[in-house]
Amino acid sequence: MRHLDLNPLYRSTVGFDRLFSMLDGLPGPDVNTPSYPPYNIERLSDNAYRITMAVAGFTDAEITIESKESTLSVKGEKQTTTEEEDGDRYIYRGIASRAFERRFQLADHVEVSGASLENGLLHIDLLREIPEAMKPRKIAITSNGQKVIEQTAA
Repeated sequence: MRHLDLNPLYRSTVGFDRLFSMLDGLPGPDVNTPSYPPYNIERLSDNAYRITMAVAGFTDAEITIESKESTLSVKGEKQTTTEEEDGDRYIYRGIASRAFERRFQLADHVEVSGASLENGLLHIDLLREIPEAMKPRKIAITSNGQKVIEQTAA
């Protein structure tokens, strides 16, 4: 894979430093990149998203979801059982019960609004809430020199 040179973009943009540093830090295709557990990211509406992870065999007590700054971290760790029980009980074990950790970078103003576990799928709902100060405003121009600012729905 070729290296992407972002230097021309650095010279012509202002305020996108975080985006460019994330792009610079993206790893190339790697065989060692973890693929467990599989997940989907879907857009439910303009400001609502959902991450769905296949976590069959895990209970809600064995999964930890943490949102810190702009990173969402999902960890799963099975309660350990003794090896004697596993050896005597299972003839074949094909359902993964290994620990996992997935991290997702969240965009600005995206917050976790809830999570649920049903039928082996973990659903994490995300909502983008733009602060009132950042929403578009309509500014009316009057002939006597006074300006009126009106809030418009985004």
